[in-house]
Parts: sequence; C-alpha cells; structure tokens
Amino acid sequence: MNRPSRKQLFTAGSRLALAVQYDGREFNGWQQQRSPVMPSVQDALETALSSVADEAVTVQCAGRTDSGVHASHQVVHFDSPVDRPETAWTLGVNSQLPDTVAVKWVAQVPDDFNARFSATARRYRYVILNSAQRPAHLTAGVTWVASRLNEAAMHDAAQALLGERDFSAFRAAGCQSRTAMRNVHHARVGRVGELVVLDIQANAFLHHMVRNIAGSLIQVGLGQQSSDWLAGLLETRDRSLAAATAPAAGLYLVDVHYPERFGLPEEVLGPFFIRHLFD
Repeated sequence: MNRPSRKQLFTAGSRLALAVQYDGREFNGWQQQRSPVMPSVQDALETALSSVADEAVTVQCAGRTDSGVHASHQVVHFDSPVDRPETAWTLGVNSQLPDTVAVKWVAQVPDDFNARFSATARRYRYVILNSAQRPAHLTAGVTWVASRLNEAAMHDAAQALLGERDFSAFRAAGCQSRTAMRNVHHARVGRVGELVVLDIQANAFLHHMVRNIAGSLIQVGLGQQSSDWLAGLLETRDRSLAAATAPAAGLYLVDVHYPERFGLPEEVLGPFFIRHLFD
C-alpha cells in the first residue's frame, strides 16, 4: 500500500482505519466502561480524536484487550465527521493522547471495512522473563518466572492447539462468545536470552484464552506437566483442569490481518524488544 501523503486531505464521511499501540498498565482494558475505576484505552483515543475533530468520534476496534494487556498493533475504524489532513489524525491525535498510547498510521478504507468483522486473524505474543531474580525494568511488560523453563517442551505442547478446536478448557468463566470453537493458525514458543515468548495466531480468541494457554504452558515448561498435557485438556473441555490464568502484564496484541483488498499496511511485530524472534 502507498502510504498517504502528509498533505493528503481526508474528507468528511471518509471511513478511516488507525493502527494504535498502547501500554495497558494504566487502563481498565480497551473497552469503555460505564463507571470506570481507571480510564479505558477507548476513552483516551476517542477523547483525542474528538478534540481534533471538534466533534464526537467513536471507534470500533479489532479486538478488545483486558486490563493490563498491551498492544503494539491494535486496529480501529471510524467515520470522519470533518475534513482533516493525515497529520491531524496522527501527529494531532498523538499530541492529545497520554504518553502510553500512540497512533502509528491512518489510512482511508472502503465503507464496508470494519476493524472487527473484516479481520481474518489476530496475533498475540506472551512474553516471559525467565530469570532467577526479579526484574527492575519492564515489570509491567513481562511476566516473571524465576525457575528455568524448558521452551522446547512448551513449543511441543503448543502444537496440540493447531487447527479448529473447542477451546472450552482455556475459556474464561465470563466469556460471552456463543461458541468455544476457534481456529489456531500457529502456536510457537521460543527463547532469546532470558525471554521466553509464546507467539500465537488464530481467527479469533476467547476471553482470557491466550493467558490461560500461557499459564498451562508455563506448567509444562517447569516440568510440572508433560508435553502432551494440553492435548488432553482440550479433550476434557474443562477449564477447572487447566492451570491458573497467567498475568496480563506479558500479553501483547501484535497484529491483525485483513483481506488484501483493503490495502492496509502489514507491520510486524512489537513489542520492540522481541520484534524479530519469529519473523
């Protein structure tokens, strides 16, 4: 795709897509809350967009993230109520956002584009700092596991997740999805120094699905369960038999895939400190 010129004008009525990154530690998840204890990412973004537009702007995202979960490549769409140049929706919006949220790019898309329903896949990474001592840096960006993890065993176990399966064993009790069937395209575990990373892509995910999978893989990595344990868990469809939900701090939404006809940039993949592990 040709990136829009900074002098390009997006006219009122245009449907626009934004790529957004954020540090989730200060937010009560993506979705706007009725009575928030903490603000949501959606609140922050819509406030900034509305300030630039001088009118109310609402957005729809590709995938709602939980409290404390991060994104390096969230995609949203909205219909512009006014004429504005590209720089207004990037530099202008970023100047109105907190330091923990930033717009990466904006692009005009067809009117039938929908950030959620047009997406064909979402990709997440779960980042574990596997070191004997607790970290002083990136404490809200990684999950710390002190005992040595066997990442090869974790990777082997994760292969049981591939394909279209019932993921009830990794579904949160409060999940509102009508079905637990999901299609996992890949699930890989690798190591770079002290970082052990789960990289997983599927057509869509259930509530807490990645964190529940990560929690069970950590048990495999610690030798508390065998490499074939996840395959058995899938068969049981029983959430109570799987491991505890892994912390939110290590989880990142890193990519969203769309049909080529929409012409969106394909950018892979943060967070910056493990960007090239699987690419």
